[in-house]
Amino acid sequence: MRSDIVKKGSTRAAHRSLFYAMGYTPEDLQKPLIGVVNSFNEIIPGHAHLRDICEAVKLGISAAGGTPIEVPAIGVCDGIAMGHDGMKFSLASRELIVDSIEAQATAHAFDGLVLIPNCDKIVPGMMMAAARLNIPSVVVSGGPMLPGRYKGKNLGLSNTFEAAGLFESGKIDAQELDAIEQASCPGCGSCSGLFTANTMNCLTEALGMGLPGNGTVPAAYTGGRRMLAKRAGAAVMKLIEQDLRPRDILTRKAFENAIMVDMAIGGSSNTVLHLPAIAHEAGIELPLSLFDEISAKTPYITKMSPGGAHFITDLNEAGGISAVMNELSKLGLIHKDAITVSGTIGERIEHAPVSDHSIIKPSDAPYRPTGGIAILGGNLAPDNGVVKESAVTEDMLVFEGPARVFDSEEAAVDAIIGKQIKDGDVVVIRYEGPKGGPGMREMLNPTALITGMGLRVALLTDGRFSGATRGACIGHVSPEAMDGGPIALLEEGDIIAIDIPKRALNVKLSDEELAERKAKWTQPEPKVTKGYLSRYAKLVSSASKGAVFE
Repeated sequence: MRSDIVKKGSTRAAHRSLFYAMGYTPEDLQKPLIGVVNSFNEIIPGHAHLRDICEAVKLGISAAGGTPIEVPAIGVCDGIAMGHDGMKFSLASRELIVDSIEAQATAHAFDGLVLIPNCDKIVPGMMMAAARLNIPSVVVSGGPMLPGRYKGKNLGLSNTFEAAGLFESGKIDAQELDAIEQASCPGCGSCSGLFTANTMNCLTEALGMGLPGNGTVPAAYTGGRRMLAKRAGAAVMKLIEQDLRPRDILTRKAFENAIMVDMAIGGSSNTVLHLPAIAHEAGIELPLSLFDEISAKTPYITKMSPGGAHFITDLNEAGGISAVMNELSKLGLIHKDAITVSGTIGERIEHAPVSDHSIIKPSDAPYRPTGGIAILGGNLAPDNGVVKESAVTEDMLVFEGPARVFDSEEAAVDAIIGKQIKDGDVVVIRYEGPKGGPGMREMLNPTALITGMGLRVALLTDGRFSGATRGACIGHVSPEAMDGGPIALLEEGDIIAIDIPKRALNVKLSDEELAERKAKWTQPEPKVTKGYLSRYAKLVSSASKGAVFE
């Protein structure tokens, strides 16, 4: 066993003594030592209940013959961090999570890992760590939040962000705003729509690193979640017995399956950051062109909030991710021989039919014949931009208008609230990329205000968007402004042309004009000059490469 290095032989007497100090028995040290990485905290609603999940995982490990050892992981709540400097730490925290798990698992020679995330950067961070360490690992999340209820309708967190726009435009009063914010998040779990957290938890299943139901069984269904957690604990022991490791599971086929599912369900555009980052740790390159190739042949078969009226609870009742993959397999799109932590994908989905075709459409009668995310190119985004096409209304798929240029999110929000943005504008928020932000902040505040105020405008940024964003919102524009990309050269009033069906993002300027502006451009001083974010800005790569450390 890998853990023998910390517990066997006369030179490890002191090591064993330290284990005994915590109550471990000599018998415990004869078993595999399993690190249970628990991201419990009291600041993220999706994590506040993870102690219960962790206890169930430990029971599963113990029952299967292992010794569970709980260790912590950090987490940032994107919702609470949104709209201020705290959001600069959200994406940046992903690398801290990876590094800290690597440090704990290596320093203590764990034989295997059960990773317990639930929200946003924590899910991909833990999978990146599993790929880097390459010791038997299973991921089990805390489950999605139930939708809230207001005036007889379901609602989620995105509705509350958009309610701020309704209030600012005078469409609702302060009393109704308060009622919506009180109703939208009824309990623990990852926020109820198909935002980044739930998308990544669903893709954990498609990648094969989590058990069926990991992405969709609600947190409030405590019996189901505990059962899943116990089974995850038992599963890691079987992986150790088989010597089945993350890089055996995280193959090219697994990533193609995950991208297909992502496109079919209309997942968060943040997956275009996280899947390449996980693949990078597994030694696999995922070019952005692959996302567009797969999108072109993958039907869009679910319409989840914020792009539709259904929530993750509805997807769960319709059969979950296994049913989605079963439906896609009818078109020959799924690699059924891909390995998972519990058999092959084919074995999983063989008896997982769709139980409600009003939620998961038949593959031959989809909402749309192509997937939910589009990769754009053009003279404004030579290294691509990303848009959640499934959340864009038909009348905004092709759009042209004058640029309204802002060098920070705060400046753009002030202009939106100040009624300075008009229908037909293209709001540009730059110097918010991985290096420029630093940290590539999500832009849910401005997009939600625009939606709530009913403005017909597009928005593009070298930052990124929340999975809760909807509308003609193009993020990850690369190269970013801090690297002197074309977005840094835009001036107020330049005409921006967006054609999502043709995958084009252009500014109506000649190559000569862009070259002249580039020759005059100088890189601004960094916004942060000390601490972790300063180091992050110096190490992080482009969004087109997953914003991984170079």
